[in-house]
Amino acid sequence: MDIESINIVLLGSTFGLTLRIVIQNNFKKSIFFDIQNTSIVNFIASFFLGIFVVLDFVNNDILLLFYTGFLGCFSTFSSFIYQLFILFKKRKYIRLFFHYVEVILISILFFYLGYCLTKFF
Repeated sequence: MDIESINIVLLGSTFGLTLRIVIQNNFKKSIFFDIQNTSIVNFIASFFLGIFVVLDFVNNDILLLFYTGFLGCFSTFSSFIYQLFILFKKRKYIRLFFHYVEVILISILFFYLGYCLTKFF
């Protein structure tokens, strides 16, 4: 990877990380039970991914900026796994199951929503 590609990834990751921190520190929602802020970030990342898949970027620099840089730092898969681990450690198995299912299903729905809306327009 050349220095220009590294700079592009750094630029995208800076925006992704900044947006993730803003969302994690300022939002908390409850649907059936409390949704962690990292889950909200994952839903938004799934929505963006659906949009980016439809746009089908051919330019390698744009791929590095959005997929690798922005979404790589914005989405929080490791935080999601850590949340599941904490629930497991606390022996809250039912909550762990529902949190897992909720995040996976809603993330897929947000991906599909972003995909369909972008295809429509």
